[in-house]
Amino acid sequence: MLDNLKNYHIILASNSPRRRELLAGLGIDFEVRVLPDIEENYPPTLPVSQIAQYIAKEKAQAYREVMTDDQLIITADTVVVAAGEVMGKPVDADDAFRMLRKLSGCKHQVITGVCLTSTAVQREFSVTTDVAFKQLTDDEIHYYIDHYHPFDKAGAYGIQEWIGYIGVTGLEGSYFNVMGLPVQRIYTELSRF
Repeated sequence: MLDNLKNYHIILASNSPRRRELLAGLGIDFEVRVLPDIEENYPPTLPVSQIAQYIAKEKAQAYREVMTDDQLIITADTVVVAAGEVMGKPVDADDAFRMLRKLSGCKHQVITGVCLTSTAVQREFSVTTDVAFKQLTDDEIHYYIDHYHPFDKAGAYGIQEWIGYIGVTGLEGSYFNVMGLPVQRIYTELSRF
């Protein structure tokens, strides 16, 4: 599958083990390469629905200087949006608790922006998934933070972990998007690349 990519050396520009696992599930040969110190900032006036895509594109721009013609770079960024607040990765356990307390008993959106970049073509898109959580107890939140250390995850949770097992009551959209990479959409876009 994806024979149209046979002339490309595909690079996943992410340290996320979840993104690596998900992309590997598509049967694509790729290498992981991450440039240090890429900023994940965005203009404060940017609509929340565009933030993840904007950051994914900014990450791709950092690779433009070091790309060769045979490379295809995949960059991504995920944000969680709850009641208008954009949640990235928590800075510490207190911040993780605050985020999970806000998500508790509510529906929120997980938005992943993706940018597919070669020297000749760039495609960017975002995918949104609605996720509903049950009302979580403080003990459940503390247990999750203490045992799973979700400090590398937007919104302070991984749906594929314990908190997802006991807390997620509904999902509308791509499960894999919530994990950090909307692989179905990526497959579709790569097939057109």
